[in-house]
Amino acid sequence: MTASSLTERLEHGNLSDPFYIEYVSRTQPFTMEAHHFHSYFELYCLLSGTRDYFVRDSTYGVEAGDLVFIGPNVLHQTLLAGDPAHARIVVHIDDRYVRNVLGEHAELLLGPFVAAAPIVRLKGEQRLRLDALTDRILEELRMRPPGFELALRSAFAELLLLSARAVQAGHAPEASLSSPMHRKMSEIVRYLNASYGEPIKVGELAERFYISPYHMSRSFKAATGFTVIDYLNLTRVKEAQRLLRATRLPITEIAARTGFDNFSHFGKTFKKITRASARDYRKEHSAASPQ
Repeated sequence: MTASSLTERLEHGNLSDPFYIEYVSRTQPFTMEAHHFHSYFELYCLLSGTRDYFVRDSTYGVEAGDLVFIGPNVLHQTLLAGDPAHARIVVHIDDRYVRNVLGEHAELLLGPFVAAAPIVRLKGEQRLRLDALTDRILEELRMRPPGFELALRSAFAELLLLSARAVQAGHAPEASLSSPMHRKMSEIVRYLNASYGEPIKVGELAERFYISPYHMSRSFKAATGFTVIDYLNLTRVKEAQRLLRATRLPITEIAARTGFDNFSHFGKTFKKITRASARDYRKEHSAASPQ
């Protein structure tokens, strides 16, 4: 991202806070960081323009007014779709916010994050309410009057409730992009999600899905924003993180279970993606776990 690509950026808080909100307007092409999954909940609201958004195993066309709900540790990536100019609001909340603020209403309000499809597209009166809420958020971020922090949290809670009610009412989710190419790439992603613990080579993967390695590599990158190898490594490391947190398995066994046939390769890949060694990651998260 270059400074010249931004026309406006507003934020409250930082990524280590329980609640973080950011507004960005861009005029130039932008691609997210390649290694993109995280431990917090993310709400992405597109205010203008269009984007493609890869979430979990499918790519969705996102237009102004759409809400994208990303749960913890879900791989995702925004992609260019036509004109690069767009504006969006992103909100991050972590377990502390869920526990201390959402409290007894967490199950209802987090419903959109676990729905079958990650996209909510509101219509009619609900869309007008969404527009009023996002206008309020932008005004509070720009003007920062006394108590603006409370106003931002209040507007976010209303946005969650609006979306949760739409999902509970049986709001039909928007379908993912359904070209033959996107369907084929979704099949490949689902296979990788299920088989990451096995040895996987690009040539053999392409042969399994009756496609040339060159065409598969280009199409996979276009549909997901990831290379095949990057996606496979991210999926393996994400599972290794889970095993490091949840079990006392030896790190060598975790490396083998997650598909790494070389322990040195596991160590380098894990550190590149997480910026910590597997041993340090386990130590940090063991210390953070309640006794």
